[in-house]
Amino acid sequence: MIAGWGFTMNAMKKVAGAFCAVALSLGAMAATAKAEDKINYAITITGVSDYMFRGISFTEEDPAFQPYIEFTYNIFYLAFWGSNIDSGGVYGPWELDIYAGIRPVTGPISWDLAIWYYQYGSQDDLTESDDLDYVELKAAATVTPITNASFTLTGYYTPDQDLASGETWTIDGLLSYTLPQVGIFVPTISGQLGYTEATDWSFAGPYFLGEASSYTFWNVGVKLAVEKFFMDLRYWDTDLENDLADERFLFSAGVNLP
Repeated sequence: MIAGWGFTMNAMKKVAGAFCAVALSLGAMAATAKAEDKINYAITITGVSDYMFRGISFTEEDPAFQPYIEFTYNIFYLAFWGSNIDSGGVYGPWELDIYAGIRPVTGPISWDLAIWYYQYGSQDDLTESDDLDYVELKAAATVTPITNASFTLTGYYTPDQDLASGETWTIDGLLSYTLPQVGIFVPTISGQLGYTEATDWSFAGPYFLGEASSYTFWNVGVKLAVEKFFMDLRYWDTDLENDLADERFLFSAGVNLP
């Protein structure tokens, strides 16, 4: 294991295979892009009262710092997202997500097709074969039925990857509506409903979920934006009987750069 990064041979094989297809696609399509196209980037820095991943706290209900940077070129993008985590010593102390994909538009539908790689920090008690890093595929479609309103339907597929993850399917719908500006604030209300099901939770699932192999999660809240700054108050809940997945309010605030 490489000190400080927690990469194992299994993890390297996973991410190499995952990004090979993306890299080939990006290279082939970038060659046909217009000469005036350029690489752009965006940064978001966020603080949250609790890191919720599909309705489950990944910080033992403690706050988290979550930086994000995304590079875009035409319809292609490459992004990095990080967070501190605390899961009883199993995953921590940090998570780094790397994902790449394309965002084409066909008629009224905006697509987001990507491959994700989840990497976790210190895993000193695990052997190389017990690597918990894993790969996931994502497909999302967004439509705007009326002005200021959007609906996004997203599906995730996680292949079976030893102890890191059993085969898992997740689907969620997100509905949002931007209200008229109030003073300096631009409010947006939104709600999400999701469902995830696994054929075998393997190691990670039972740690959080006991014997459950499927569950439903949802949230609803309001986001207030002031130029590059934002804050969000959101109610989360699931149908799981677990202290880390019960009902709670989550507050987040951050800034979009540059």
